[in-house]
Amino acid sequence: MDDALPMAIEPVTKISGRAVPVPGADVDTDRIIPARFLKCVTFDDLAAGMFYDERFEGDGSSKGHPIDQETYQGASIMVVGPNFGCGSSREHAPQSIKRFGFQAIVGVSYAEIFFGNSTNLGMPCVSMSEADNEKLMQLVAENPQAEMNIDLEALEVSFSEAKFKITMPEGAREALVSGKWDAIQELVDQEEKINVVAASLPYV
Repeated sequence: MDDALPMAIEPVTKISGRAVPVPGADVDTDRIIPARFLKCVTFDDLAAGMFYDERFEGDGSSKGHPIDQETYQGASIMVVGPNFGCGSSREHAPQSIKRFGFQAIVGVSYAEIFFGNSTNLGMPCVSMSEADNEKLMQLVAENPQAEMNIDLEALEVSFSEAKFKITMPEGAREALVSGKWDAIQELVDQEEKINVVAASLPYV
């Protein structure tokens, strides 16, 4: 048996970084990661397919999507519109965003399954009013080098000198701030207890 210590699941309480606006309502998972990129054994290489058809022409040349603009290179927070992640329930969509380097998403609302899959990656999706969302997108466009700060404990987003109230379902927020967002790792960490219970069951 491996005697290595269990991996600690890091709490997610505050996220800071530069942001990129990705406007538009009802951005579905097929746009986030086209179906042809789902033919993979692991999620490791999904970053290359994120928003591929939104970002590139058929010949591979850039369409000038905000994510590829020089102004926003190095951004780790995505600001999106209402109903982000709708459509099919492919886990590959949040996986591609996380593996591209994004640590959080700020929007108005999210498809339920996309939201849950994102939380399970430790990537919070926070919500704000549509008016505040539009204002924040404009502020980011005007000052792309400024740092955005997301505080899951205070439920607040700050950018430059502006502050916005955010919301998040309490169960998901608590899982993130308490370091209990990775259900699989929690099971791995409890292997010894699981084995004890299994040994006591007559059908195992």
